[in-house]
Amino acid sequence: MTTLSFNTANSTFRQLLGNGLSYRVPPFQRDYSWTEDEWDDLWQDLLGLFEPDGEPAHYMGYLVLQSADNKRFEIIDGQQRLTTISLMILAALGHLQALVAAGMDADDNARRKEQLQNSYIGYLDPVSLVPRPKLELNRHNNRFYQTYLVPLERLPQRGLNASEHQLRKAFLWFRDRMKARFDVSMESGKALARFLEHLVDKLFFTVITVTDELNAFKVFETLNARGVRLSATDLLKNYLFSLIGTADTHEVELRALEDRWERIVGLLGSESFPELLRVFWNSHHRLVRKSDLFKTIRRHITTRNDAFALLRDLDDAAAVYAALRDPQDRGWNDAEQSALAQLLMFNVRQPLAMLMACHRRFFEQQRNGFTRIVKAIAVVSFRYNVICSLQTYEQERLYNDIACRVSANALATARETIDALQTVYPDDRRFKVSFTEKELRTTNSRNKKVVRHLLFEIERQRSGQDFDFESAAYSLEHILPEHPSEDWADIDEAAKQDRLIYRLGNMTLLETRPNRDLGNAPYSVKREAYRQSRFRITRAIAEHYEHWDEQKVEARQKQLAEVAAGIWKLDFGAE
Repeated sequence: MTTLSFNTANSTFRQLLGNGLSYRVPPFQRDYSWTEDEWDDLWQDLLGLFEPDGEPAHYMGYLVLQSADNKRFEIIDGQQRLTTISLMILAALGHLQALVAAGMDADDNARRKEQLQNSYIGYLDPVSLVPRPKLELNRHNNRFYQTYLVPLERLPQRGLNASEHQLRKAFLWFRDRMKARFDVSMESGKALARFLEHLVDKLFFTVITVTDELNAFKVFETLNARGVRLSATDLLKNYLFSLIGTADTHEVELRALEDRWERIVGLLGSESFPELLRVFWNSHHRLVRKSDLFKTIRRHITTRNDAFALLRDLDDAAAVYAALRDPQDRGWNDAEQSALAQLLMFNVRQPLAMLMACHRRFFEQQRNGFTRIVKAIAVVSFRYNVICSLQTYEQERLYNDIACRVSANALATARETIDALQTVYPDDRRFKVSFTEKELRTTNSRNKKVVRHLLFEIERQRSGQDFDFESAAYSLEHILPEHPSEDWADIDEAAKQDRLIYRLGNMTLLETRPNRDLGNAPYSVKREAYRQSRFRITRAIAEHYEHWDEQKVEARQKQLAEVAAGIWKLDFGAE
């Protein structure tokens, strides 16, 4: 088992930049991306520190750094914040430079500028006369930062990439704020220097220093930093591109790879790249857990060719993964759309690796077989995850085993693949027992949707009518109301009422208008409304039950379990 090795300390900005410490953004980490919203948010927080009743300090969140010697650090998370503070300090130095040019306390302001620059931006090595910056940015931003911003040269407007434009805009934005706050006078330089010297002691961070990328990846499992944060996605990119980005790699090739990377990440939408990578990996390798993903990739992907091959494969896999998470994708037929929509509704992700392997193996050659597999997975998910609420790790392990066998052609047909699901398929006895006792609190929107789906499917089986599941014309009715009135006092215990309200046997379908009119009316009033309903399962309540109590809820739920077992059913070994 890998141990999590890191050091944690609280540091002010002055402490971060002191004692010859230097920081580097990894070459392939994301570009500078903060905008005016983040600049203004930070600026207002900082100004508040200097109000009469201001806070004594401002917490800037976590920094995740990697270092072998505790002198030179790679910024794994926090580059947006450190870069922005550096730009703000450079803007202040720019204002001091303007004061010197205007003859305002020129000698002292020149010394102030030099001292502040040496302390927080960098200095000129007295031996080699080479600039020693305290901060280096990534491969797309560092040239502009070191060439124009650090020496406070005139900033070009043309020939800049998007992130260089953001750096330029940030510097000018903070320079305008410095000018507005400190104006141009004989006392401006002293006031500005005092402001900065107080500020660097009022900004503090929780600094986590790790020894390698593996520990950084594990730290990301628990952290959320302020602003547009780096993520495990960027950490994986840094690793893969560090393998690819050798001296032999042409800049055009790197740009093409970065375009491919952005296309992959863009396809995923709200989904994360690490989750895609894990699903792809598990679709034809032994199961890897989320916490072991980075370690596994580092162990198996060790050369430039390995990284190239993985990126090519992921480019294809990303489209499939995104489609599996989007039931409305135009590539699916109606049956596939319905099954994938159910997986999304059930919040079941464990089958994704298996489905990716099946898509790779069957989608083009045996499309009908692939459709049957997706439908079978939806049935298993309903039984195993929704109704029986069984352990998901064992389920994922089995799905992974099937995925590997499909990828190795050990399962050559859809029938063989579906039959392999029998181990994770709760049989009718177990399913009915769990269904009979099932409670789903519909105060949760996902549960509410699941119960609607369940009842509409049972209604379709009983009446043959296919109502629009999404229609607002129909609503979910709790027979014993969610907020019972005194008319329900015969179910005398509040605790008993609470147990019954969200039992599946206590819920049915009803047209929205009469449901709204009924409210928490007594059962005798509700029963008459149920008689008029278009839903057969609702009319059956009025026909079979003269009053409503715990025994009736249990009896009805037992009947629904019998029907459900026939709807969500797989026949193994049958063609």
